[in-house]
Amino acid sequence: MKEHYDIVIIGSGLGGLVSAIILAKEGYSVCVLEKNNQYGGNLQTFVRDKTIFDTGVHYIGGLSEGQNLYQYFKYIGIIDDLKLKKLDEDGFDIITFEGDEKEYRHAQGYENFIKVLVDQFPDEEEAIITYCNKLKETCRKFPLYQLKQGKPYFDDSEIFSLNAKSYINSLTDNKKLQGVLAGTNYLYAGDSDRTPFYVHALCINSYIESSYRCINGGSQITKVLIKRLKEYGGETYKHHEVVKFGFDDKKINSVTCKNGKEIKGDLFISNIEPKLTLKLAGEDKFRKSYANRVHKIESTIAAFTLYIVLKPNTFAYQNKNFYHFNHPDRVWDTQGYTDESWPEGYMMTMGVNKKTDEYGDSIAVMTYMRYEEVKPWQDTFNTVANKNERGQTYEDFKAEKAEKIIVELEKKFPDIRDCILETYTSTPLSYRDYIGSNEGSMYGYVKDVNKPMHSFLSPKTKIKNLMFTGQSLNMHGILGVTISAVTTCSEIIGKDYLLDKILEANKEQKTI
Repeated sequence: MKEHYDIVIIGSGLGGLVSAIILAKEGYSVCVLEKNNQYGGNLQTFVRDKTIFDTGVHYIGGLSEGQNLYQYFKYIGIIDDLKLKKLDEDGFDIITFEGDEKEYRHAQGYENFIKVLVDQFPDEEEAIITYCNKLKETCRKFPLYQLKQGKPYFDDSEIFSLNAKSYINSLTDNKKLQGVLAGTNYLYAGDSDRTPFYVHALCINSYIESSYRCINGGSQITKVLIKRLKEYGGETYKHHEVVKFGFDDKKINSVTCKNGKEIKGDLFISNIEPKLTLKLAGEDKFRKSYANRVHKIESTIAAFTLYIVLKPNTFAYQNKNFYHFNHPDRVWDTQGYTDESWPEGYMMTMGVNKKTDEYGDSIAVMTYMRYEEVKPWQDTFNTVANKNERGQTYEDFKAEKAEKIIVELEKKFPDIRDCILETYTSTPLSYRDYIGSNEGSMYGYVKDVNKPMHSFLSPKTKIKNLMFTGQSLNMHGILGVTISAVTTCSEIIGKDYLLDKILEANKEQKTI
C-alpha cells in the first residue's frame, strides 16, 4: 500500500470499481477499500451445497452489441470476458396471476415485445404501441442513458412528474394488461402513489432491448473489473472497513480503517450509503440543512429471498423469470402486505452454470419485507468476516417465511417441494450487513413523483474533496450504477471528454 493516493474509493460495489477503472485509465493512482471478505457489493455471490447463488444480479439488460450497457462495458474493457446466457427471446419475463393459468410474456426487442403482447391482448394493440413509444421517448430524455451529450443527467424536468401507475392505467381499461405492463416492478420496488414513469421506463427499456443471465453468477463481473483495474495500476484491499475520516482544515486528507491502517489521498469517493458517509465524516462537517435533507430521504423497501438448491435432474431449467401476483389489482401495492397476506407476490429466477442444460440446479425467490419485521434482531451483525448468530427465534422466523413462499410456489409448480434438496434465506438484515444498505434497502432511495428532486443527490458533496457514487445517486441496477460512476468521474475529468472516450472505444471496435 502506498503512502498516498490521488483517489481513495470507499466500497467496492459496481459504482466504486467502475469509477476506479475510469480514473486509473486516466493515470490517477487509485485505491479501493472494501470492508467485506468479498468485493462487489450487490454483485456478490455465495455458495451452498456446491451451488452458486447471486445476491443481487439476477439478470442484466442492454448488453447486446451497440446497446448502452454494452458500450459502457466495452469502454472499461470487460464485455469480452463476460460469460452470458441470453434469456428466452419470446418470453424472458413471465407475469402470472393467481386463478389465471395463462402466462403473460414480455419478449425481447420492441417489435417482438409488441407482437407477443398483441397476440395475448388482440384488442389492445394501440395501447401497447403507445406504451412502447412512451418508454423510448422517456429514455431519450436521459443523455447518459443514450450515450449522448447533454445535461449531466436529464434534459427535461417535466418527466419527473408523470406517475407510472396512472400513466399505464390511462392507456387501457383492461386490468390484466395494466397488471402485465407493470408486472416486473419488483425490479425497482414500484409503488402506486410514488413511482415515476421514468424509473419504470429506464429499467424496463434495457431489458426489452436484451436480457441476459450471468453464467456462474454476477461475481464474474467483479473479478473482471478488478483484473482490469490492476492492469491500469489500481489497487484493491478487502477487510479494510473505513471507520473514520481525517481532516486538514475543511478537506479530507485520510481515512482510518478498523484494522488501524491510515490511507492518505487527495480525493475521496464514497461508494457506500450517503447517510452512512455523513456519519463517518461527521455531520458537523456539512451544513445542517444538507445533512437533514439526506437523512430525510426514504430508502426503498427491503427484501426476503429464499434460495433453493434443487435435487439433480428434477426441475427443468427455465430460461426466463417469473413474476407472480395474488391479484392483478395489487401489482403496485404488494409492499402493503399484512402478516396474513404475505407474500402477495414474488419474483422467481434460476441460476445458470456451464453445465446447465435440461435441468436447473438452483432457484431464487424474492419478495418484499419491511425492515420492521426484523427489528427484534437489529442489534445483531453477521458477515463472513465477522461471524455471529442471531439466535433460534430468528431461525424460526426465517423457516416460517420460507415455508410460506414454498406454499405459494406450489400453486404454480405443484411438484416443486419434491425437487428441493436444501433451502437458505436472506432477510433485510443480511442485505444491511453484507451490502451496507440502509435497513437492507433493495434499491437505494425512493424516487417520489410528488417531490421529484428530493432524492436526487449530486456526486459532489459539501466537502470539497469528497464525492458520492453508487445506487443511491440517481438510478439503481447494473446500468444505473454504471452511469452513476460515469457521472461521478465526469465531475473530475470532464463530461464531454469522458463521453467522447467511451464513444471512441466503441468506434474502434467497429472498425477492427
